[in-house]
Amino acid sequence: MTTQIDIPTTPPSPVSFGEAFRYWLKLGFISFGGPAGQISMMHHDLVEKRRWISEHRFLHALNYCMVLPGPEAIQLAIYIGWLMHGVLGGIIAGILFFLPALVLLTSLSWIYIAFGDLPVVAGVLYGIKPAVTAIVVFAAYRIGSKALKNGVLWALAAAAFVAIAPFGLDLPFPAIVLAAAILGVIGGRLAPDMFKAGGGHGASNKTHGPALIDDHTPVPDHARFRWSRVVTFLVVGLALGIGVFAVLLALYGWQGTLTQMGWFFTKAAFLTIGGAYAVLPYVYQGGVEHYGWLTGPQMIDGLALGETTPGPLIMVVTYVGFIGGWTKQVFGADLLALGGIAGALVATFFTFLPSFLFILVGGPMIEASRHDIKLAAPLTAVTAAVVGVIINLAVFFAWHVLWPQASAAAPFTGRFEWFAVIVGIAAFLALWRFKIDIMKVIGACAGLGLIYKFFIAG
Repeated sequence: MTTQIDIPTTPPSPVSFGEAFRYWLKLGFISFGGPAGQISMMHHDLVEKRRWISEHRFLHALNYCMVLPGPEAIQLAIYIGWLMHGVLGGIIAGILFFLPALVLLTSLSWIYIAFGDLPVVAGVLYGIKPAVTAIVVFAAYRIGSKALKNGVLWALAAAAFVAIAPFGLDLPFPAIVLAAAILGVIGGRLAPDMFKAGGGHGASNKTHGPALIDDHTPVPDHARFRWSRVVTFLVVGLALGIGVFAVLLALYGWQGTLTQMGWFFTKAAFLTIGGAYAVLPYVYQGGVEHYGWLTGPQMIDGLALGETTPGPLIMVVTYVGFIGGWTKQVFGADLLALGGIAGALVATFFTFLPSFLFILVGGPMIEASRHDIKLAAPLTAVTAAVVGVIINLAVFFAWHVLWPQASAAAPFTGRFEWFAVIVGIAAFLALWRFKIDIMKVIGACAGLGLIYKFFIAG
């Protein structure tokens, strides 16, 4: 338990670009648990442990990322990296966040399609699935305890839990976000104190000590809004995306597999409001049913691989791109692996490029709005709603893990996985009570899964 005596009274020393580089690289290798777990990990590291950024500044950035299309965890990393070290800092933070996952998931995709299923993989996945569920539950607890500071925000979270699928009214996520934002606008006018991010200024200072980027730290020059910078980033970003797409169009034509991937994943990038789970049905429909890049079972296996590798879950598009490039033989039957790598790179590039633009273009406006309750209140309300969505997702994970043969029509049929309950509870206690590192929890649970599959379940 942290006492008042333990809380630092001075901010930490300035962080060099090299130190930040090493942190973002490490995060890319250990960022398991999906967006909820990754955001929770960044909060623990950057707000509580290292004190690079205050609670208020962290949550304000998170609020913005939550309402953007695209993966919010990587956008948050880009935002903090940009705030600390400018444009290069943001680009490096974003690239390092997904680069290890890109390499690992591409390699796993090759092993998967080239060598088929292995019994050891089933055992590892069996142990990791309840661990991932525990990570999401723990992340919901951590984020909710920081963001839900009053009954109004708790009510918003509860309403979002009831509204979202699969254990709710099946309302689309964009509708929930819009409703929360509207309620935030109204609440910001009627009860502004209820809609201050992180419970108001000074909260993190009292809990964790002063931060390098504290509540009242002036906005650095590179983060100030200037129209010239907005135009520059838009022109460069659009030129980069259009340029790569033009090359694919010139080489392979409009109907070429890589060209169609570029177009499809660009559209997908703008539909990921609410994170990867909101866009998975769209990716499934396009990749499986429309383009035939992979089969339904292969898509499900890809989601399992995405759940058990570091990086944002939306990295499943890397898997889809690889399998599509391989099955469509984009470079011929003799270069299947090279075709798969090309598909993975195209899918990843067009999925993540918009995220960098959203932060570099919109970040200065968001920094300027920190003390404007009219702009901050809707974002705070959206964060509260997203907490409810995360809790709903955790319940869905638990249901899927404990009753793997169940369906919506028969939700509790099939074998009940009692061992998964033990693993999940142990993983949660390890994270919550004993503060064990997530990587160690994942590794231990994978080992337990192997032991169960080979020696207990038979």
